[in-house]
Amino acid sequence: MRRFARVALLCLGCGVCSLLYGFSQLALSLEQEPGGGRERQARDPAAPGAWRQSGGGRAAGSVGRGKAGAGRCKNLSVSFWNSYWMLPSDVCGMNCFWEAAFREEAGNTAEEKGHPLQMAASNYNGSASEPAEYGYMKTHPSEKMHLAVVACGERLEETVTMLRSAIIFSIRPLQFHIFAEDQLHESFKDILDNFPYEGKVNYTLYPITFPNESAAEWKKLFKPCASQRLFLPLILKNVDSLLYVDTDILFLRPVDDIWSFLGKFNSTQVAAMAPEHEEPRIGWYNRFARHPYYGVTGVNSGVMLMNMTRIRRKYFKNDMTPVRLQWGEILMPLLKKYKLNITWGDQDLLNIMFFHNPESLYVFPCQWNYRPDHCIYGSNCKEAEEEGIFILHGNRGVYHDDKQPTFRAVYEAIKNYSFGDDLFHSLLQPLELELQKTTHTYCGKVYKVFVKQLTKSVRDLSVRRAKGR
Repeated sequence: MRRFARVALLCLGCGVCSLLYGFSQLALSLEQEPGGGRERQARDPAAPGAWRQSGGGRAAGSVGRGKAGAGRCKNLSVSFWNSYWMLPSDVCGMNCFWEAAFREEAGNTAEEKGHPLQMAASNYNGSASEPAEYGYMKTHPSEKMHLAVVACGERLEETVTMLRSAIIFSIRPLQFHIFAEDQLHESFKDILDNFPYEGKVNYTLYPITFPNESAAEWKKLFKPCASQRLFLPLILKNVDSLLYVDTDILFLRPVDDIWSFLGKFNSTQVAAMAPEHEEPRIGWYNRFARHPYYGVTGVNSGVMLMNMTRIRRKYFKNDMTPVRLQWGEILMPLLKKYKLNITWGDQDLLNIMFFHNPESLYVFPCQWNYRPDHCIYGSNCKEAEEEGIFILHGNRGVYHDDKQPTFRAVYEAIKNYSFGDDLFHSLLQPLELELQKTTHTYCGKVYKVFVKQLTKSVRDLSVRRAKGR
C-alpha cells in the first residue's frame, strides 16, 4: 500500500513539474516571437498623486500655428536589488506568463486615474515614441527636438534671448516647454507669437507646479522655481527625450548637435551634463560640499540632456534605503536628508543622485556648458580653446553687469539681432568689434573662443539658406 502511495505521489509531482515547464515554455515562445507577446502602452509608474499649481493652469499655443510606444513582457533578473514588486510594468520576473495579466490590470487601473497636469497642458501636441524595449538601450530621438526652460521673476528677456539663439541656428523643428509664473504667460505669448518661423517652432506654456504636500519646500529651494526641473520627467509624461537649459543659456551652434548626444548614450545612461569645474583647485564641490557629488568636481545642471523614458523607468541606488527608488520616489527623501547640507539646491540633489548612480550619467565636454569659471581665473577649458564655445552659460548674472563684458557682448548681440538679417553683418561683425574691447579682462584675452564656433555656425547657416533649406 505504501508503494502505491509513493508511486502516486511521485506521479503527481512529475505532473505538476511538467505543467509548470509547459507554462514557462509557452511564455518563452510568446517573448521570442517577432512582434509577439502581450503589447501595452508604456506608462509612468512614478508620477505623484497630488500636485499644486501656482495660479491658473493656462497653456498657450504655438509660434505661427499652433503614443507612447509599445513594450513587451520580457525577462529581467530578479534579485535583492530588483525584486518582483519593483519591476516596471512592461517587465516580468520568472513567472512572466502569470504576472503579465496581473500587471496589465494594475497598469490599466493606474492609467484610468490620469494625471492632474494633463489638464494644464491640454493643447500640447508634441509627442515622442517611447522605446519598445526596456529603457536600457540606444535611444532613437524623434524628429522634433524638445527644449524646456523655467522662468520666474525678472527672467522674461533672458529666456526669450535664449529661445532666439536656439531658433537662429537649429535645423530640425523645436518644441519649447516653458514653465513660468502666471504673470509672465501673456508676455511670453505676445513675443513668441510674433516670431517669424512658422512651422519650425511650437511652444507650450505651463504653470509652475510642485507636489501638493511639499510645494512650499520645493519652491524656496535655492531660487524660486529652480527645482521645477526635477519634476519634468513626471510632468511631461508623453515626452521621450528633453533638453533642459537655464534661462541664461545661449546656443552658438544648432540644438541638433547637443541633441545628437542621445544617440551616444550607452545602455545604462539616462542623462548628460558637463563638469562643474575643469580645474579642481578652483572647484566648489571638491573644496566645500557637505554632501556626495559626482566625479572629481561635480556636475553643472544648467544644461541637462535627458532620456526621460529611461529616467521614469529606472530604479536608483541611494544611501537612504537598501531598496532602489524611482525618480518620483527619491526626490523628497533626498531633500529631507540633505536640505541642511546643500547650497545649490536642485543641482546638489542631482549630484547626490548621480554619485550613487555614476553609470547613469553621460558627461559631455566643457564647451557645451561654458561659464565664467572657465576663463575668469585664466582659460581652463581646453576643448573650447581648440573648437570654440558651443553653448554659453552666463551664470553669476554676467549678462547684466560690467564684470564680464565678454559674456555681456555675446548676449547683447543675440538679443538685438533681427530675424532674417544678414548674420555676418548684423551679428558676427559687430560682436567681434565689441569683444576686442574686452581684452583687459581674463575672458577677453581669449575672446576668439567666443566667436570661433559662432563663425562656423553663421557660415553653415548661410550655406543652408543658399541651398533653400
